[in-house]
Amino acid sequence: MTSEESDFLRRKQISLRGLPEIDSVKEVINNFNRHLHYTCAKDRNVATNKDFYFALANTIMDKLIGKWIRTQQSYHKQSVKRVYYLSLEFMMGRTLSNTMINLMLEGACDEALYQLGLDIEELESEEPDAGLGNGGLGRLAACFLDSLATLGYPAYGYGIRYEHGLFNQAIVNCNQIEKPDSWLTYGNPWEKARPEYTIPVKFYGHTQRTGDQVEWVDYTTVIAMPYDTPIPGYKTNTVNTLRLWSAKSPKDFDLSYFNHGNYIDAVLDRNIAENISRVLYPNDNFFEGKELRLKQEYFMVAATLVDIIRRFKVNKASIPESKEELYLDFSEKVAIQLNDTHPSLAVPELMRILIDEEGLSWDSAWKVCKGTFAYTNHTILPEALERWPVTMLDHVLPRHLEIIYLINHYHLEEVRAKFPGDNERISRMSIVEENGEKRINMAYLSVVSCHTVNGVAAIHSGLLVTSLFKDFYELTPGKFQNKTNGITPRRWLVQCNPSLSHLITEKIGDAWPTNLYQLEKLKEFVTDKTFLQEVFKTKQGNKRRLAQYVADNYGITLNTGSMFDIQVKRIHEYKRQTLNLLHVITLYNRIKSNPNLEFVPRTIFFGGKAAPGYQTAKQIVSLICHLANVVNNDPIIGDKLKVVFLANYRCSLAEIIMPAADLSEQTSLAGTEASGTGNMKFMLNGALTIGTLDGANVEMAEEMGEDNIFIFGMKVDEVQQLWDQGYETRRYLARLPELQLALSQISTGYFNPAEPHKFRDFAEQLISNDRFCVIADYESYLKVQEEVSELYMDWIKWTEKCLYNIASAGKFSSDRTIKQYADEIWDIKPVEVDLNPPKE
Repeated sequence: MTSEESDFLRRKQISLRGLPEIDSVKEVINNFNRHLHYTCAKDRNVATNKDFYFALANTIMDKLIGKWIRTQQSYHKQSVKRVYYLSLEFMMGRTLSNTMINLMLEGACDEALYQLGLDIEELESEEPDAGLGNGGLGRLAACFLDSLATLGYPAYGYGIRYEHGLFNQAIVNCNQIEKPDSWLTYGNPWEKARPEYTIPVKFYGHTQRTGDQVEWVDYTTVIAMPYDTPIPGYKTNTVNTLRLWSAKSPKDFDLSYFNHGNYIDAVLDRNIAENISRVLYPNDNFFEGKELRLKQEYFMVAATLVDIIRRFKVNKASIPESKEELYLDFSEKVAIQLNDTHPSLAVPELMRILIDEEGLSWDSAWKVCKGTFAYTNHTILPEALERWPVTMLDHVLPRHLEIIYLINHYHLEEVRAKFPGDNERISRMSIVEENGEKRINMAYLSVVSCHTVNGVAAIHSGLLVTSLFKDFYELTPGKFQNKTNGITPRRWLVQCNPSLSHLITEKIGDAWPTNLYQLEKLKEFVTDKTFLQEVFKTKQGNKRRLAQYVADNYGITLNTGSMFDIQVKRIHEYKRQTLNLLHVITLYNRIKSNPNLEFVPRTIFFGGKAAPGYQTAKQIVSLICHLANVVNNDPIIGDKLKVVFLANYRCSLAEIIMPAADLSEQTSLAGTEASGTGNMKFMLNGALTIGTLDGANVEMAEEMGEDNIFIFGMKVDEVQQLWDQGYETRRYLARLPELQLALSQISTGYFNPAEPHKFRDFAEQLISNDRFCVIADYESYLKVQEEVSELYMDWIKWTEKCLYNIASAGKFSSDRTIKQYADEIWDIKPVEVDLNPPKE
């Protein structure tokens, strides 16, 4: 985007928002200069963009603090039920832009900085992404926090303040290299340390019994210190809290080390404790049973539960003498949502606190737990399910293992009572797995212990009760629900695509960011050619922005008239980037064999990180990069086909990518993707989808109609039939010469002649063990891609479908999802936050 275009858009945005009040602009300038003065000691000339960014962030925080305090006071004063969202991952991205938009300060800040001779976009780019998550699960948690605050629900997010977030990805010689994400290097202006609420967390040791009393002894202690981040709602007074725990050593340096000259040992002794919050585990959809990961999970839930109980007691008008009586209404004041099984140790931990420390009976404590916890499942992939070795649990958390054994005992008694004599069922439903190394199935523990279990898309929730949790559904069918995921339209349209946002607002008004179903009004304009031209121009502007990013970072010049075909997500076999990759090779071969062939130009983008230990995923990344080098440098191919791997895919990069997409690739094998949220972001920004009937794609197709989405591949039942009949890839290959050629080129090093055998095993594995049916779905995928190309040649029909996608996206707002959670699982109500000065 040129400077003239940028300035025009800025002025257009201000005109649509309404001019900011002069006083508010002056206030921003005065506060900005005050903070800058503190940073730069009077001399603005030595200030860097980072200094300007911090001054602006602190200016925004000034506006937040009052609402933040008032929100907490309102919750306390009204003694409301609160929901606590526990997640090991929160992929928050950047905070500055989102906060300005939610507080309606964007216009004032933009104008103030303009008057100061500063570019707001340059300052926004100084903020590192808070990448405290691996992908969809963490990003979903961030969307949920935004919706909870926007809807006015009393809520808190709890997680870990990882010193290093998800690794930064670099591509060196076509290979992924992982580098640390040191996002806290320059500090974080959006957080506030709360040392007054530090909490000791225990590990190791053993248990000791005295009569009915059990004591956990000889343990080691780590201190959990909270850091709070404000979460403002959109155009509301509500500012909720994300509390992240950081691990600290419980003691200062051991002086005995210093007395013996062992300074390094003294430092390392502290580091052992503080390693707990040092780094986010980078595996997505793979369970890695490492002791550090177990300690992270327990560290977070242990500190969080003490904090929740403290707040519960503080809100009591009076504390009854009987502990049993004290906790009678706990579940009426507290709802805890477990975001996948990572926080599921909260169940035995709350039982331990209530029984061992508060003196409740087992039955009373269990009633409290069952009334308090709910569990969201995010996957049915076997390799992603947490199963902790009993030996590890016994070593790290001995008391919790005892409690889990008791939970399992009473659970199996219930199973025996309902299904007498069914020993196979009892074995299948045991939380303690006895086959091979004895393990604790954390998903089963969560199902048994929670009052509600939900999946995250209709098809996923259906698979939970017919496969993964079938036995549990037959035991307690009433506890299973569906809550289809959603995304926040504030970040994923208002913020990331301002030109389209303002175009929509001009047509249907400004209520849609908090009521996304309002977008249905756009269907009236599907045949309005003038409006379609505006939508088309908006898309072209966003494509130019992405093309500029690619030119600046990779030196590749893109044809913005080509179809921008985009697949960005974690690299995993089940997501089937391989299918897309094989299609690229097929297109390449067609052009090479017939350069004069009429061809719809495509620029195919890939993006995503492979877990460091996931070699197949890393090979996929490498193969894409080798392929890109060949395609992009072949003069015969020219502008007809380009391949770009967008390194270090992250939230802030997604905000550039989503608005620019013409085609969204959602190619997972039917029955493997729980929901997906990237598919919703693309849809909301006017991309068409090519995808399987998997995850939320199914509901997207229902909302927009199958005429407006490109569906290919087998359905869930057809996949099962294929395996039941005996899947043989060679039967498919025999009739697909283009696929044979592509696999041969991969195997023989056509795209990487310097290392000709690099991908031989990858290709052979795909043929001999095609677990995710890439070869079976290839023919259907290719056929539908040809339909995509044909439609793209007619810009009016294409744009009509784009507009229909946008207009049908209302269901996929996280506001709708959260309201369903609030009404049907948590039983909480919105709270009006009073900003008037207190009378006290």
